[in-house]
Amino acid sequence: MRRKMGRREFLERMGAGVAIVSVPLIASGCGEPLHVAPPPQGPPVPVGVPLGYFDRFGIDTAMLQRVLAKGLSQGGDYSEVFLQHKVSHWVGMEDGEVNRAYTTVALGAGLRVLKGDATGFAYCEDLAEPALLAAAATAAAVANGQPHARPASLAATEIKSAYHIEVPWTEVGIDKKIPIIRQSDQKARARDKRVIKTTIYLSDETSRILVADSEGRLVEDNQPMAVLSVQCVAEQGGKTETSHKSTAARAGLSFFSPQVIERVAHDAADFTTILFDAVEPPVGELPVVLATGITGILLHEAIGHGMEADFNRKGVSVFADRIGKRIAPEHVTIIDDGTNPEMRGSINVDDEGAASQRTVLVEKGILRSYMHDRISAQHFKTAGTGSGRRQSFRFPPVPRMRNTYMLDGPHKRDEVIGSVKKGLYAEVFSNGQVNIGPGDFTFYLKHGRLIEDGKLTSVVKDANLIGNGPKVLDTIDMVADDMSMYSGAGYCGKDGQRIPVGFGLPTVRAGAISIGGRTS
Repeated sequence: MRRKMGRREFLERMGAGVAIVSVPLIASGCGEPLHVAPPPQGPPVPVGVPLGYFDRFGIDTAMLQRVLAKGLSQGGDYSEVFLQHKVSHWVGMEDGEVNRAYTTVALGAGLRVLKGDATGFAYCEDLAEPALLAAAATAAAVANGQPHARPASLAATEIKSAYHIEVPWTEVGIDKKIPIIRQSDQKARARDKRVIKTTIYLSDETSRILVADSEGRLVEDNQPMAVLSVQCVAEQGGKTETSHKSTAARAGLSFFSPQVIERVAHDAADFTTILFDAVEPPVGELPVVLATGITGILLHEAIGHGMEADFNRKGVSVFADRIGKRIAPEHVTIIDDGTNPEMRGSINVDDEGAASQRTVLVEKGILRSYMHDRISAQHFKTAGTGSGRRQSFRFPPVPRMRNTYMLDGPHKRDEVIGSVKKGLYAEVFSNGQVNIGPGDFTFYLKHGRLIEDGKLTSVVKDANLIGNGPKVLDTIDMVADDMSMYSGAGYCGKDGQRIPVGFGLPTVRAGAISIGGRTS
């Protein structure tokens, strides 16, 4: 017989376990079979079927269907339950000492009811049935009428996972994490004697989710995440410079191989010391060649957000009426993909329970699709894309990117660089912002190089790139065949929510972008 474990008891047990492994040193986690429900067809599943991971909280199909029915009780068209239990660990080193560590545990439910395009949403931090019913009743208030729909019987099926780890992070002790941090420190300092200080952290999380809805969908997923970040301070002739490098993946402890640790530490040191030789950037409009990988953040921010369907449903995005029309040269194809193995932005299912997929946004210069959640897919009368994402159970889902990248083109890297007489080679962006409507952007370039007579010359730093995303997209006239993905520790912010994403880019040449320095 199953014994229902109360929320307080469970959290106390988790806290006790974490304390044991965290006191002397640090800790880490993984997954089980993944379930996604097919459309409600075939014979109904018997009431009261136990679930997988959330069975320990006393959740079963009978309870979920009562909660879903409460959501429909005021005439709503659709109701949904999103459960989440997330355990996160963080440990940091500064000045050669491991001196900071903490653990957080989040447990709760988000309840959503849709009535047309209107959304009712409530959340609670208790998985007991009375709390779930109360939250569902609050969400149900978006409608004001008699119930006209009943929730279908819940049924689940297995789907393929894009990530798998053998040992859950929740079972990895701090003693396994400390060596990773110490090795990162040693590798960074040994890389260049000018490195005088490092700040390093290793974080991991294990997020278990369940989505059930009134159409009979039932999904459980395990979403692990691991991050290593190394920041360096270097000194030369009384002058100091700072930079960093991070890496992240939906993976376990084995992801942090000696090769990965060395690469992150060396890049952090190199990105810092290269700045001592940097000159002021050129000012004015110049051709810009974007390096592979991390510069994909420009693709993500300046172009990708404009292809999220809610902005187009509301008529905010410049791409709102461009489906089927040319928006870029023929050699430009842009993908948003949630199925890349272990990538930071990958998801097996989105936070509405829809299976993840590879979505072609732009095909040979033609805008083919937006990124849809349930609401926008119904509005545009099209299939969803598995792009409904949320930061946690405290938020409703909205259309968001996963891993956004441009496919390879017909050119070679050296050919692209060699085609520019005078311009800028952008290597590492550190942040940026965009006005979604027109697509105007500003990006801060941490470092890059001048291009003079088709050759890379002096290092430049502290440049600001200012332009318009759709216009820059239209001027990409050369695309190399060297696309690489970047999956550092960055987050994407939208509607007050932060989610992990990935992005990628081959070497590309864009037309004139306005470049300004620190004082321009």
